[in-house]
Amino acid sequence: MKYRNLGSAGVKVSSLCLGAMTFGEADEKSFMHKVGSDEDTSHAVLDRALEKGINFVDTADVYGQDGLSERVLGNWFEKRKTRDKIVLATKFRFTMGDGPNRTGASRYRIVKCCEESLRRLKTDRIDLYQIHMQDITVPEEETLRALDDLVRAGKVLYIGCSNYAAYRLMDSLWLAKTNHLSRYVTLQAQYNLLVRDLEREHGPLCREEGLGILPWSPLAGGFLTGKFEQGKPPAGGTRLGEKAERFTRYDVPRNWTILDAVRAVATETGATPSAVSLAWLLAKPQVTSVIFGARNLEQLDANLAGADLELSAKHVEVLDKASAFDLGYPYAFIQSTQATW
Repeated sequence: MKYRNLGSAGVKVSSLCLGAMTFGEADEKSFMHKVGSDEDTSHAVLDRALEKGINFVDTADVYGQDGLSERVLGNWFEKRKTRDKIVLATKFRFTMGDGPNRTGASRYRIVKCCEESLRRLKTDRIDLYQIHMQDITVPEEETLRALDDLVRAGKVLYIGCSNYAAYRLMDSLWLAKTNHLSRYVTLQAQYNLLVRDLEREHGPLCREEGLGILPWSPLAGGFLTGKFEQGKPPAGGTRLGEKAERFTRYDVPRNWTILDAVRAVATETGATPSAVSLAWLLAKPQVTSVIFGARNLEQLDANLAGADLELSAKHVEVLDKASAFDLGYPYAFIQSTQATW
């Protein structure tokens, strides 16, 4: 396992980050119903991940229901005495509980969410506290000041953002600089061979400002594992197979072309399509750590191979060309003259 700085921060994290979204068996009220692992399995996955060198775990208060994923992690910390071996990341922003302040990024709610996450996680600090998505109803300065207070109180060590528009992220960084507030050190965002929109503005912005990118959905919901065949319905027991409408979104010519390229590189390197897809992300500028999920030990072991695979420049180029996308205006116009990434 290799380790990288968390963006511009000094702390080192593993190049693969274990995503805890599937930890715990959620009931029918949760969007994670029927796609999670029981607590014993989740703890076994965490044990193996730690053994293999992963020291970075990402969760969120909304994973499961009533903070289920955080509670499963908290129980693992308590039983295994592993808290100080893990760089712990969690998130706030989306709906939890009832009432008019059940969602959002106000000072009132951030402080409340942080205290509740600390209690569920059975810890005295959150190493990376992230806003799950920008909140256009709250001034960014209010959000930053609340997070800065938590950092100064020692309850949070670093802060990050997720699902931010580039203009909002730049505004946030400027506010932090001019008001001497803690600044975001990471951007967690959807990024994979199928979804490369991040490269238009967020990539150059993160490079210039020193933010580490934390890609989520690196395997595009499982599509890039190579388990699926064009013209055939997805098998049951997979995330894409459970929801036909989700698979339909992936079932387009461009994506099958990308998957063919991934399989070709996998054959040449003796690796799996999953490992190739993860390694492609790790070869990209500003990517600090790639967040992947594992519902069982088999999935964990398959994904761990991505940390050890180093793609050649030729293989990266093959995948880049297969997954090329329409930049749109003005990005394509600019790129015709000079590279933007």
